[in-house]
Amino acid sequence: MTLAQYIRRRNGVPVGSSGSLRNMFRRSLGAGSFAGFWQYWNPVWGYGLAKYVNSPLRRVLPPAASLILTFVVCGALHDLVIMAIRGSVTFLFTPWFFLLGVGGVIGRAAGLDFSGRPWLVRAFVNLTYVGTCLAVTVIARRVFAIP
Repeated sequence: MTLAQYIRRRNGVPVGSSGSLRNMFRRSLGAGSFAGFWQYWNPVWGYGLAKYVNSPLRRVLPPAASLILTFVVCGALHDLVIMAIRGSVTFLFTPWFFLLGVGGVIGRAAGLDFSGRPWLVRAFVNLTYVGTCLAVTVIARRVFAIP
């Protein structure tokens, strides 16, 4: 599958379409599960992670481990960009994304599905999931004095 096909599949519109960003937010926030949220969030980045990180990892690791490790790699790449910009060491995204990956795996294992709920409820649950993982990360960084 090409990147253009992947984006059309995830966003429902072609690459560069005026509705692409709106569709990404609507579909990701309205997803019926945490794993579903990530299927729609940032399809360009998701395509690269799926093709170059998750697929190779799935050849040697169980799906849950490869998914969590994919989130860790994604977080580490985000942290590297921040470190390059700031010129100092920081670890926010790596542990945050680790928790997001664990949440996705746990949600899938528990059969979490709120797709039958109204869009606003799904959006609230998904934002709560992302925000809670961020809050836990920020608190842990303070408690353990992590830069």
